[in-house]
Amino acid sequence: MNLTFTKTLKAQDRQFNILSFNHTKEKNMVKIMGKSSLTSNFYKLNPKERLRFVKEFANLTDEEITLLQREGSMPLELADRMIENVIGTIPIPLGIAVNFLINNHDYLIPMAIEEPSVVAAASYAAKMVREGGGFQTSSTPPIMIGQIQIVNVRDPHAARMRIIEAREEVLKKANEQDPVLISAGGGAKDLDAKIIDTTQGPMVIAELSVDCRDAMGANAVNTMAEAVAPMIERLAAGRVCLRIISNLAVKRLVRARCIVPKEAVGGAKIVDGIVNACAFAAADPYRAATHNKGILNGIIAVILATCNDHRAIEAGAHAYAVKNGNYMSLSAWEKNENGDLVGSIELPMAVGLIGGAVRTHPIARIAVKILGVKTANEFGEVLAAVGLAQNLGALRALAHEGIQRGHMSLHARNIAVAAGATDKLVDLVAKKMVEERKIRMDRAKELIDQYNKAGKPKEPTHRN
Repeated sequence: MNLTFTKTLKAQDRQFNILSFNHTKEKNMVKIMGKSSLTSNFYKLNPKERLRFVKEFANLTDEEITLLQREGSMPLELADRMIENVIGTIPIPLGIAVNFLINNHDYLIPMAIEEPSVVAAASYAAKMVREGGGFQTSSTPPIMIGQIQIVNVRDPHAARMRIIEAREEVLKKANEQDPVLISAGGGAKDLDAKIIDTTQGPMVIAELSVDCRDAMGANAVNTMAEAVAPMIERLAAGRVCLRIISNLAVKRLVRARCIVPKEAVGGAKIVDGIVNACAFAAADPYRAATHNKGILNGIIAVILATCNDHRAIEAGAHAYAVKNGNYMSLSAWEKNENGDLVGSIELPMAVGLIGGAVRTHPIARIAVKILGVKTANEFGEVLAAVGLAQNLGALRALAHEGIQRGHMSLHARNIAVAAGATDKLVDLVAKKMVEERKIRMDRAKELIDQYNKAGKPKEPTHRN
C-alpha cells in the first residue's frame, strides 16, 4: 500500500486534506477528497487495509486501531466472510439468566446485551415464577409466509381463483426447490391469494405457507417464491414484482403463561400495581411501546447471543402488537381468585437453529449449547418465557419502587467506568452516586479525583 497525501487546506472553506492511495495488489485506486466516503473497490481491500483507510478518514489513534484489530472469540478472517467491508469486531457482554423452569425443565439463558439490569431482572422474575410452578409454553408449527406480488391484473378476483385452483401444481414446484427440507418434514404446505387496494390500484398477492422446521426460513421461502413466480404470473395474467418472505409470522406463534404467588411478587398491593400497569399498556400505545420494549429486552438479548435475526423478531413482534388495529401490549397480567398474579404472552417467533450465523459464529454455537434446545419450536417457547419474565421484572420494579432504583444502580457502574474509574473505585464511585441520586459523568469524575487525592478508598466529601 502506497500512501500519498496532498494538502489543499484553504482558509475560506476549511477544506480537509486530500488523501489518495494506490492499492498495488489489486491495481485499484481509492480516493478521498474532502473526506468523502465515496470510494471505489473498498470491498476488495482486506480488513487491515480498510482499517488504514478508516484511520485516516476518522483520525483514529494507534490505541483505537489496536482495539479494533484485537481478536477475541471470533477470528477476523471469519468476520470478513460473514459481512461486507469488515474492519474489526465489537464485543458485547454475555451474561447468564438463571432460575428458569419451563415446562418442568431447567434452563440457563445466555443473554448478550449492553443494558444494565436486564439479566438480573430476568433471573429475579424467573425465581418468582418458579415459586408458582414455572412457565408453561406452547407453539404452532414453524410456518413462514412467502409473498408474490402481481400487478397490472385486469380481473383480480378471477386471477385469485385461478391461483388457488392451481394449488397442488404450485406447491409441487415450490417443494422441488428444497428436497432436504422436504425430507425433514417441512416444505410448502399451502397456497392462498388475496386482493389488496393500493395507491397503484388493486394488486393480487399470492402467499405460500412454508414449514421451515428448525430454520428461520428466509432463504428457503424466498427461493420457493422466486421459483413459482413465473407460474403465478401466468395464472394471474399480470406482472410479478416482489417475491419475498414476510416477517409478520402470524402462523409461527409462541405462547407462555405463568402463575406468580402474591407472596412471591411482594403482596396484594404489588399484584394490583402490575395489573393496573398492564391495563395502562393495553389502552395506550405510548405506554404499550415501552411495555413491549421491556419484553424484547430479554428476547433480543438471547437472539443476539445465538446470532439469530433480531431485526426480523422485532419487526414481527411490533407488527403483531397492532394486529387488531391498535398498538397494544404483547402480554397480559391478571389476578386470579386467590389474588395471585397470572401472566401470559403470545407473539410471532421466527428463529432457527440451523443455517446462517447460528452455525458460523463460535459463540453462538456455545450459546445454543448452553440453552440445550433441540428444535426451533422449543427455542421459540423458551424465548416467550424469557420475554414474559423480563416483562414481570420491569412491571414489578415500576409498581414497587420505580424503575430507577435497580436500573440506575447498575447504570452508575457504567458511568463510573466511562469516567475513568478502575478496580475498587468503580463500586465506590457508583455507590456514592446512587446514594446522592447524582448519576452523572461530571460527578463521577469529581469522586474519582477525591479518591485519588486521598490515596486510599474512603468516603468522599458529600456535595449538595
